Amino acid sequence: MEQMETEGLNRTGAETEQAATLGVYVSVPFCRSKCSFCNFASGVSSAEAIEAYIVRLCREIATAPNRAENLRAHLPRRVDSVYLGGGTPSLLAPAQLRRIFVSLRETFQIAGNAEITLEAAPGQIDDALLNEAMSQGVNRVSLGVQSFVDRESAAVGRNHTGSGCVHEVHRLQRAGITDLGVDLIAGLPYQTQESWQQSLRVVTSIGLNHLSVYMLEMDDDSRLGREVLAGGRRLHTDALPSEEITAALYESACEWLPAQGFAQYEISNFAPAQYRSRHNCKYWRRAPYIGFGLDAHSMLLRGDNAMTEERAAREGASSAVRFANPEDLARYMKKELSPAFPMLTRSDEGIVEIVEIGRPEAFEESIFLGLRMTEGVNLWQLRRDFPANLVQPAEEAAAELVQDGLLLAEDGCWRLTLRGRLLSNDVFTRLLMGVAA
Repeated sequence: MEQMETEGLNRTGAETEQAATLGVYVSVPFCRSKCSFCNFASGVSSAEAIEAYIVRLCREIATAPNRAENLRAHLPRRVDSVYLGGGTPSLLAPAQLRRIFVSLRETFQIAGNAEITLEAAPGQIDDALLNEAMSQGVNRVSLGVQSFVDRESAAVGRNHTGSGCVHEVHRLQRAGITDLGVDLIAGLPYQTQESWQQSLRVVTSIGLNHLSVYMLEMDDDSRLGREVLAGGRRLHTDALPSEEITAALYESACEWLPAQGFAQYEISNFAPAQYRSRHNCKYWRRAPYIGFGLDAHSMLLRGDNAMTEERAAREGASSAVRFANPEDLARYMKKELSPAFPMLTRSDEGIVEIVEIGRPEAFEESIFLGLRMTEGVNLWQLRRDFPANLVQPAEEAAAELVQDGLLLAEDGCWRLTLRGRLLSNDVFTRLLMGVAA
């Protein structure tokens, strides 16, 4: 118990520090072409549309303090992570990227040691944009490779080759980007255990320090998902691996990568400790972040600083608020004000969703976000922050999940087993049944 309480106190200090800084996400939802599996709010647009979007985006950044004030949320001004994602931000013109950073620095204080990430497609970040990005402080690049096997990449509409991706990695390294990662997807058309191992061997041999491994999700809103639902054979649907094979590919990555120095720190993410994505960890640890642009989501804490769940319960308040922008580009650009949120002013135009995070919601998030991380959920912290009527049913469910081999309970923490990661949605449902009761 003493060890558990010490760990809890250490985490409390870390939580306070995290609450004093902010993560910023900037959505740039434009691509040269859209992959068949993609269901993100992104697509191909004209140069004029992109320019109009940048104008709208910069105005949204400038009004962030007013938006937070109207939502009664605390907006830290010190930023220690910036993430430019969405579609392919590397397609921006250098001047457009510069204007985004000018807007950010006019509103926030970006720390000198901030992690600043740029998502890019291989072969789609030219020298001028790369130079501008680095002059603005970008020190981390995430490449959407998905596969180093040409046939697999082409099958889902990727416009690169495996050798081209390796060349791009080396080019970025020579330019001075030392924090460099790639994404891989298990379950692509034509993928086999042998071709998957080929991609894994490449990513562990070219000097990368961060890897994200996802299992292909057959989303109904993607072109690939619609084709599967229709029973068609276009888009190489007949070459898709089975769910069992896809799971086996993911499992092999979970076994192979740690042995090559890429420790698994989250369900889909692998890296040495010093190269973990600081920005993404904010999501899983429920630290404050704000998103700008199309389909961008935000989570801010209530009060003048971090408000713990315990304090929120005493004061009868929600501990945090989540809000989101439209996922439809035309709606985002129209700057419509939703009548569902009358407390908002013109500076809040575009928000389409607001969720007050009370104790039940915070408990749910602490479980399903915390379990995504390898470090797991600290039981002492749960007992400190939440009432017994929420924690006790979860503890009873956890005991059953341990017996079923889906959960580990050790050192005062709950952690998913490898099988539990594959069945994580089932684990979350069983742990949270008491919340709905």
